[in-house]
Amino acid sequence: MDLEPRTAARLDHRLATAQRDGRLPSVVAGIVRGGSLVWRGAVGTVDGRAAGAPADDDTQYRMGSITKTFVGVCVLRLRDAGRLDLTDRFEEHVPGSPFGRATLEQLLSHAGGTPAETEGPWWERTPGGDWDALVASPTAPRFRAGRRFHYSNVGYGALGRLLEVHHGIGWADVVRTELLEPLGMTRTTTRPTGRAAQGLAVHPFADVLHVEPEHDGGAMAPAGQLWTTVPDLARWAAFLGGDTAGLLAADTLAEMCEPHHVNDEVGQPWTGAHGLGWQLWNVDGERFAGHGGSMPGFLAGLRVRLDDGDGVVVMANSTASPALRTLSEDLLGLVREEAPAPVAAWSASGDPALLELVGTWHWGSSTTTARVVGEHLVLGEPGQARGSRFAPAGPDAWVGLDGYHTGEPLRVVRRPDGTVSHLDLASFRFTRTPYDPGADVPGGVDDLGWH
Repeated sequence: MDLEPRTAARLDHRLATAQRDGRLPSVVAGIVRGGSLVWRGAVGTVDGRAAGAPADDDTQYRMGSITKTFVGVCVLRLRDAGRLDLTDRFEEHVPGSPFGRATLEQLLSHAGGTPAETEGPWWERTPGGDWDALVASPTAPRFRAGRRFHYSNVGYGALGRLLEVHHGIGWADVVRTELLEPLGMTRTTTRPTGRAAQGLAVHPFADVLHVEPEHDGGAMAPAGQLWTTVPDLARWAAFLGGDTAGLLAADTLAEMCEPHHVNDEVGQPWTGAHGLGWQLWNVDGERFAGHGGSMPGFLAGLRVRLDDGDGVVVMANSTASPALRTLSEDLLGLVREEAPAPVAAWSASGDPALLELVGTWHWGSSTTTARVVGEHLVLGEPGQARGSRFAPAGPDAWVGLDGYHTGEPLRVVRRPDGTVSHLDLASFRFTRTPYDPGADVPGGVDDLGWH
């Protein structure tokens, strides 16, 4: 369902303002809600001239580093198929490179210590060589693998080569057959096809343009080669929002969107991190995932709010502009303000059999409350202290989903008559009264009891 005309008009106005104030030759954008593209906008012309062809939602733009997210998903698909482990060192799969000791997880999360860029000519503006030429160039690690976050285009060139070794075809063919074709992303390609925007630079002090080159990045192409349109990139945003069409398990997508390494800028509180292929943002306590992209002549952004799947995609044909720094956040904010997401009505759907688990419990002398929300058992308040949700894992068995207790087992221990004695949470005993002498408290209960 498309957005209301008033909301669409405000989005159109914000996009037009960004194009004018940012001196963008053209800019296109889309809003995704419920897995569908509910608004799309385009301002400017594909060549930046007033008489040029207007940009529209079938105009291709280079997405730059958003390409890395497709490579990352394909690597995780290999992991899920049992063909590799994220703790494997790169050299176990692709021998003979200077960064072979980095693990696959470290390369995916930009913690492999690999160089940010290649040596020699600027790879983003010059045709790229093959893999052998890349590894023969001076690409020694900058840091010990695993030490810190260090954004690395070279690392994703390596991951593209990993896909080629495992599949026996080019990395782009892997992405096309495993992701683009199944998702119907027919306008996402490695080189511009059909209607495409011209890559342009805008002079910083005058309203004149400079044409940027377009080329094949060779071994570095997995770091930023793909071109796309608003509807295609919106489909990828819906994928990130959970509509994976069965191409990736929900647990795997969630794993990719966990903050693996913080992007720690000196002197600044951290608001950004990197997962496995995806960038992550913490905006006033709300989590977003996606990726930014830039190549000479182009800027792009994809951002999805993880709690509800609302997303935004933005692309422009300009090498640099401050206009895109806040545009994605502003467009999503306008949608939330003008068209809040539908609220599902509450209805009684709980399991009465779980009533024996709810209420007050004690760990030592501390007190917590258990309640049932949907299919989850909730101890305390998730996000506070050691509060956590627990998912059912079998008869009288649960597993933690949040914080300190993520992945930890919770077991309901019963008396011979079948009534609940206590909860055993990874060796912590929760009893109905503090230090219940009948609940097998570790270390025992003092004979004097409470006195």
